[in-house]
Amino acid sequence: MEEIFHHVPVLAAEVMESLRPASGGRYLDGTLGGGGHAEMILKASSPDGKLWGTDRDESAIAAASSRLAAFGDRVEITNDSYSNAAGWVAVGTLDGVLLDLGVSSPQLDHANRGFSVQTDGPLDMRMDQTQALTAAEVVNTWSEAELAAIIWKYGGDRDSRRIARAIAQARAEASLETTGHLAEVVAGAKRRGRHKKHPAVQVFQAIRIAVNDELGELTRGLEGAFGLLKPGGRLAVITFHSLEDRMVKEFGNEHARDYDVSGEVDVPMLRVDREPRMRWVSRKSIRPADAEVEANPRARSAQLRVLEKV
Repeated sequence: MEEIFHHVPVLAAEVMESLRPASGGRYLDGTLGGGGHAEMILKASSPDGKLWGTDRDESAIAAASSRLAAFGDRVEITNDSYSNAAGWVAVGTLDGVLLDLGVSSPQLDHANRGFSVQTDGPLDMRMDQTQALTAAEVVNTWSEAELAAIIWKYGGDRDSRRIARAIAQARAEASLETTGHLAEVVAGAKRRGRHKKHPAVQVFQAIRIAVNDELGELTRGLEGAFGLLKPGGRLAVITFHSLEDRMVKEFGNEHARDYDVSGEVDVPMLRVDREPRMRWVSRKSIRPADAEVEANPRARSAQLRVLEKV
């Protein structure tokens, strides 16, 4: 399992520059993966910096535990979601939090995990393999309306209703159990035209997000990270699609402004003054350099946003 999850972390230099790990610092890697970012943080914060690492994927935990074993008690690893970190990290004590969102390359590369549209495997898509909900259950038991809603909301696919109808018709004949079968059904439902990517990519993304409650995790995790940071501590978040990036940006803007609003609509006359809770380290997202994209094409869509707690 260690070999499965050993991969090069994206935006590594940019993350290190943003978090500024130093001796004595305290850090959380909320999406540990193979431990690449964590290893860099631990090396830069020697001799006595400490890192808490967590991941929902047991395979990632096994690989990272092996990779980081040499750091001894400077690293503490937990098999859990980053949104639960307040259960084992003291509030207001961290100098930095890193969240590297989305599905990892090792998960995509192994067909048995069911994440990839390119290789045939079981319809799984669970990051936490102990949870009950799988992609197969979503595809075969959720209503046509529910499927259309998530395909549009989480995948942004304009053919969401056509695709949901095609899935409902296909499963009426035989249960959809493999990624290949689902990809074939989706491709058949798409309008004709040129597609830069496989026509089912957005649908797979939508189902994966639903299975893992990724946006709910992010909402809870961002607020949790704010609570864990001490003043001057930094939050670095790497996203890979516009939904996540928009959520991070909105979270940052809300915490960086100097007022609160009552209700969902920002009415200037009803604003209540307060001090900003965070500040943007960089107003614009940080993108990978051309050299990194050339070496690792999957880094192309990565964006890093960095906030500092006031």
